[in-house]
Amino acid sequence: MNVSNILIIGLGGVGLHLAKRLIHEGYGVTVIESNPQLIASIHDKIEAKIIEGNAMELACWRRANAESMDLLIAVTNEDSVNMIASIIADRFGIPQKIARVRSPEYGYANSFLNKNDFKIDLVIHPEELVAQEIARLVMRASANDVIDIGEGEMKVCAMRIGQNCPLTDKTLKEISDLYSEYGFRVVAIARGIATIIPGDEDTVLANDQAFIILKGTDLQRFMNLMGVREQSIQRVMIVGGGMVGARVAQLLGKTVKIKLIENDKEHAEDLASELKNTEVLLGDGTDVNIMVLGGLMEMDIFIATTGNNETNIISCLLAKHIMNRKNIDPSGREGKTMAMVKKEDYLVLASTIGLDIALNMKISAANEILKFIRMGELLSVAHLHGVDAEVIELVATPRSPITKKTLGKMRSMLQEKEILIAGVFKNGSCRLTDRDTLIEPNQKAIVVSATKSLKEAQRLFQ
Repeated sequence: MNVSNILIIGLGGVGLHLAKRLIHEGYGVTVIESNPQLIASIHDKIEAKIIEGNAMELACWRRANAESMDLLIAVTNEDSVNMIASIIADRFGIPQKIARVRSPEYGYANSFLNKNDFKIDLVIHPEELVAQEIARLVMRASANDVIDIGEGEMKVCAMRIGQNCPLTDKTLKEISDLYSEYGFRVVAIARGIATIIPGDEDTVLANDQAFIILKGTDLQRFMNLMGVREQSIQRVMIVGGGMVGARVAQLLGKTVKIKLIENDKEHAEDLASELKNTEVLLGDGTDVNIMVLGGLMEMDIFIATTGNNETNIISCLLAKHIMNRKNIDPSGREGKTMAMVKKEDYLVLASTIGLDIALNMKISAANEILKFIRMGELLSVAHLHGVDAEVIELVATPRSPITKKTLGKMRSMLQEKEILIAGVFKNGSCRLTDRDTLIEPNQKAIVVSATKSLKEAQRLFQ
């Protein structure tokens, strides 16, 4: 799919986040938004053409030059507006349409009216996306996260660096020399509010969130080296019975024991009757007594999904302390915490103060949309949780800049652009790169790039 010009309907949370990322990556972005206060608040923050008006008025579409657009993204809070916008876009000849649709009664494969009826190519449901992601992370809880790369042959795993971790206070070069037989590489680091795409002289510090690439067959051996024990997930506590919390309970209820805390009595009663495999408790998710009486000390994972950022972060911090069995038994294990965080600034705060994983619906929705847009440009894309970085696969064209010199000779330039060529495919297998690696024409590589440098990474391979 060749996309240059994008029309976004709705400049709320998802729309604004998307507009910023798409503009940064060089796409031409036009926005239709009806709220003048919202437009005024962001007018100088994004370099987009903004049309003030109602997306149901065709005059707005004409002012936006809709017939010249390659893609529509309709992400207002109203399903009906987004679905009708997709039909209007089709009449204007916009070839690809993405719409945010929450209601299962419309837009989905089994709905009375499905996405084809509304001319929608991709339906986005942010709450469902983040619930699915939480469920996936729970089932992969031996590390904070594990992402498949290269059709599953390679993995990128995330782990919090402790004081006693073998990697602590060592440079990447020292790690490479000491553990060369283990075949892994640190490709990104989250430290405080910073994302680091590290070079040989960068040092891994305690409390860093490190992202490591390695072969899938070496994952267990690496975990053993790091002292990370395989964790069997049997008990999960969820605070917040809204759309996300209830859906997570539904997804996990047949696999693990779920306790869900909800502070609204009527809603708690409804959840108790709807969620057959979940024990629903009435109470405040930041009340330590409620959490302890609910069995928090025996939980493997604590998940906060209320609509309040502060409640989610505070309850996770309390839970992290209570679930730390090492306070009682040095050989005990720590429970993991996950929080849904609406404010992007709070994502950094949550990671910095010790939460294991913080997720954001806007980012989950944007990642799904960007994956769809990039399908024709990149072989695969994976966003790393907690850092502004992506893992992508690229193929070098015969005369591309990346084929001219070894990676060692390009090291300073790559570090300056925050790009790391982590692996290359040869003879059907993938191996990690070193300074002597020369990317050959038509060779596929695994690239870790700061999100802001994604276009730069692509240009190196073109």
